[in-house]
Amino acid sequence: GPALFPGPDGDLRAYVAAPHGNGRLPAVIVIHENRGLNPHIEDVTRRAALAGFLAIAPDALSAGGGTPPDEDAARAAIAALDRDAALGLYRAALRHAATHPRSNGRVGAVGFCWGGGMVGQLAVSEPALGAGVVFYGRAPDPAGAGQIKAPLLLHYAARDARINEAVPAFEAALKAAGKRYELHMYADTDHAFHNDTNTARYDAAAAALAWQRTVEFLRRELQ
Repeated sequence: GPALFPGPDGDLRAYVAAPHGNGRLPAVIVIHENRGLNPHIEDVTRRAALAGFLAIAPDALSAGGGTPPDEDAARAAIAALDRDAALGLYRAALRHAATHPRSNGRVGAVGFCWGGGMVGQLAVSEPALGAGVVFYGRAPDPAGAGQIKAPLLLHYAARDARINEAVPAFEAALKAAGKRYELHMYADTDHAFHNDTNTARYDAAAAALAWQRTVEFLRRELQ
């Protein structure tokens, strides 16, 4: 359910889900699309909890009172965010997750669209990240690939030219730096294929496969 934790400039809103009990679990930061912390992302957060993780989805629009219900307003607010400031929120979330009473201290991140780009930035800037999963997010500057410590799982949609044009250079930089990564290109899919509330773009088969790979990868890397 809803929760608050300390951020760089005041409390951050988040949606938190975890399996019943009080055992320590690997933690996963769920990073929302450019529509903010909406019911779909809360649903994805519950799915991560069902898979055995302490799942924490921060709201990048916390400073303005949280994600507005109007999707266009949310999109405009995300577009207006300072990227470095937003990255600071997720770095704070990473620290919060590592010290959470239900956490085993290992923290991964999974992000979608805008959030996928944020996972890439987090991987470059935050050596404490234990694993990163990118769903069709903007690739970070390839020059930063050498700083990445976390293994990466990268999911891309075949019909997503704007995002995909930066992928070859990023992949080449990961290879050259000897980084651990796994990259999947899903045939006949569009950007946002995992979002089952986006009827125009949702692809059930690709979404199920990408999620299964995500859960297996995070379990392997964060146990």
